[in-house]
Formats: sequence, C-alpha cells, structure tokens
Amino acid sequence: MYPFIRMAKELVINRKASRLAPTGTHVSRHMCLPWDIDLWAELNNGRTLTIYDLGRIPLAQRTGLIGVLRRQRWGLTVAGVSVRYRRRIRMFDVVEMRSRLVGWDERFIYLDQSMWRKDGACANQSLYRTAVTGPDGIVPPAQVAAALGTNPTSPPLPDWIRAWIAAEDQRPWPPKQD
Repeated sequence: MYPFIRMAKELVINRKASRLAPTGTHVSRHMCLPWDIDLWAELNNGRTLTIYDLGRIPLAQRTGLIGVLRRQRWGLTVAGVSVRYRRRIRMFDVVEMRSRLVGWDERFIYLDQSMWRKDGACANQSLYRTAVTGPDGIVPPAQVAAALGTNPTSPPLPDWIRAWIAAEDQRPWPPKQD
C-alpha cells in the first residue's frame, strides 16, 4: 500500500520549510519500517522507489513546483528510473535521503536521489527522468522553469546523466517480443 500517512507527515513537516532554489537539495530522514522489508529483513527494492516519493514530492513543494502544477492544472509523472543498490538498509534503520533536481532537456527533468546510512555509507542512488504533463502531453521543462520564475535554460547535465539519456535512446520501445 502507498504510504499516504508518511507522505502527509512529510508535506506537513515541510510546509513551512525554507524555499529551495529549483536545483537545491531537499534532505529528509526516513525509517525502514516492518512493512518496508523483504524476505531477507531489509528494505525491499520496490519499496525503495516508493520511499523516494517521500523526498521528491516535498522537494517539489519546497521549490514551488506544486503551486505551479496546481495553478496550471499540470501533472507530474515518472518517465524512467535507474537505481544502484549498494548497501543494505535493515528494519528500523534510519536513512538520510537527499533529493535534488539536476537539470532538464527538451522533454524531461532529471532528479538525483540517494539514501545514506548512519555510518556515512550511501545505500542506494536513483536517477529519475520525470515530466510535467498537461492536456496536450508533456509540458516543455523550459516552460515549467519560466512558470517557476527561474531561468528556462537548464544547468549543464553531468556526463553520466547524458550517457544514461543516450543509452535510453538506444533502448527499443515498445520492447521487442521474442
């Protein structure tokens, strides 16, 4: 089940938090609860993606994006994600999540999120490709940036993100059936 109560808690906690620049980093803390674990008593890989919502949505709130989405009647969607899992997160471990917008291209917005354990080790990291949607489909990120009152030109995307974009462009869609 989606963690509605945890999301509501994050939105309430952050409703009066200082405003972030569009590329600012939102830091939050989360505990791995019994319903987040898999058969090996560690954070389930699918649940990790859901918990990342608990950082992305407050990030959107603190940057002013949620207000823009409401005013424009736009939506927000995930168009792709790549995750690296490197360290275990066990039940009742508390992690620090760092969420930030890195930049955008003509269609998509790229977000970097990571979870850090108490011992300072990065447990996992995700790169999200997201999009703002309107009645006519994807809203160009430059238009979204302008609606936020920020420069419509993206900061330069790091090489590793550009390489991921290029790799995704090579991937067949729809998938080929054997």
